[in-house]
Amino acid sequence: MNRGRTSSPHQPGPNRTGRLMAWVMAAALPGLLAQTLFFGWGNLINTVFCIALSVGTEAAVLALRQRPVRFFLRDNTAALTGLLLGLSLPPLTPWWVSAIAVISAIVLAKQLYGGLGANPFNPAMVGYALVLVSFPVALTTRWVAPAGTEEAVLPGLIETLSIIFGGSTPVDAFTMATPLDVYKHGIAGALASQVTTHPTFGDGIARGWEWVNAGFLAGGLFLLWRRIISWHIPVSLLASLALMSLVFGWDPDRATPLSLHLVSGATMLGAFFIATDPVSAATSHRGKLIYGAGIGLLLYVIRTWGTYPDAIAFAVLLMNLSVPFIDHYTQPRTYGHRKARRVGTGGA
Repeated sequence: MNRGRTSSPHQPGPNRTGRLMAWVMAAALPGLLAQTLFFGWGNLINTVFCIALSVGTEAAVLALRQRPVRFFLRDNTAALTGLLLGLSLPPLTPWWVSAIAVISAIVLAKQLYGGLGANPFNPAMVGYALVLVSFPVALTTRWVAPAGTEEAVLPGLIETLSIIFGGSTPVDAFTMATPLDVYKHGIAGALASQVTTHPTFGDGIARGWEWVNAGFLAGGLFLLWRRIISWHIPVSLLASLALMSLVFGWDPDRATPLSLHLVSGATMLGAFFIATDPVSAATSHRGKLIYGAGIGLLLYVIRTWGTYPDAIAFAVLLMNLSVPFIDHYTQPRTYGHRKARRVGTGGA
């Protein structure tokens, strides 16, 4: 290679996109393991299916666009999209619902905009939000009762495959609403001490869910330690969610307590793996703080006063809309200028 005709730097760095995405997927494994231990085979099956379909769909679209397929697939972003959808969808989601989510994420939210780096919205959350709005029954009645719940037995591998791909209806002993859903609807007519007698809460905060969130928290801390993500988005998101909960939900007899907001649902998965998407998130440090805080605020608002018990997808997508505005007004100061230069101002 003639280095005299190429721009510096010439030495490739260790943080290539494919390697970074591989580390992110590896960091999500503790959360996936906890999901499998407490909620059965469903999320593991969904994850494998969604990853395979995501990679296949991206390869097909790249071929239609006459782009080098192997080159673009090596960035692992399609596989990560499939992984996030497999982790987010209920364990017993029918395969065709997962397929619609995956194809929508890859085709509509990513490739239609030009591929990696051009998509303004988080692809996985576009796919998830689309199927949540289109098929609310399938996305709210297919959660598995956690292991250890009285009179509930986790479906085996073959039975789970039959439910997901064969169209079998899951029996009542397998299914149960999420802790956020149970608390949100139960507290309207009962006290916290009565609502938490529901089997989904068990002896802890939310049976099984706290361990799933602990797994994703551990993976997120690993990503911070490896400097694959920065602390600004997850910390501001969790701080904003906690502040809203303490201000408006300090009475557990009237609103969902802070403990449930933090360790049930998709809070840690969203804070460390979804909101930190480098393409659709804000770019400057100050912008990331605003972006993360906005997601935390919207997350609490939708969970508390909205229709859906969990709202990571909607909160992230709404803040994706605001990223150009945030980036415009939080540009760091350019070296040699007193203030950050903004597009269209021309001033220093």
